[in-house]
Amino acid sequence: MVEERHIFSVLVENRFGVLARVAGLFSGRGFNIDSLNVGETDDPEVSHMTIVTHGDAQIIEQIHKQLNKLIDVIKVTDLTTENHVERELVLIKVKAESQRRGEILQIVEIFRARVVDVSPTTLTVEVTGDEGKLKAATDMLRPYGIHELARTGKIGIMRGADR
Repeated sequence: MVEERHIFSVLVENRFGVLARVAGLFSGRGFNIDSLNVGETDDPEVSHMTIVTHGDAQIIEQIHKQLNKLIDVIKVTDLTTENHVERELVLIKVKAESQRRGEILQIVEIFRARVVDVSPTTLTVEVTGDEGKLKAATDMLRPYGIHELARTGKIGIMRGADR
């Protein structure tokens, strides 16, 4: 059995308890959620969930079918099998003594990241991109001393005009 990572795009009714039902589906069947993001769409009645999970072909098929059975689910798409765009965001609070700030700012520029907060002893950097870019930026900043790190997990949508 070969386990693969899959990214599901799930449109749901924007109602109380939907997130709990989706999470319950996974926990009740022993499936793992690697990351989960939820947000309103352009329609305030609809939310978009991006769920990253893993499993063999049978488990992935079962997850897809079970998600479709949930009453508040409008549409389920396995983005892994479609032409799609995916991104993550990480905020990294890095130790930034005045004599090392220039070096850190060069790293920020190389990764097309942004400084979103400054204090006398730290810089908070926002990096967006794919998993590899986030790992590389984090690895480059780690020697300076990471105070705190927060990561969103993946979000994704299909390319083009289809929804």
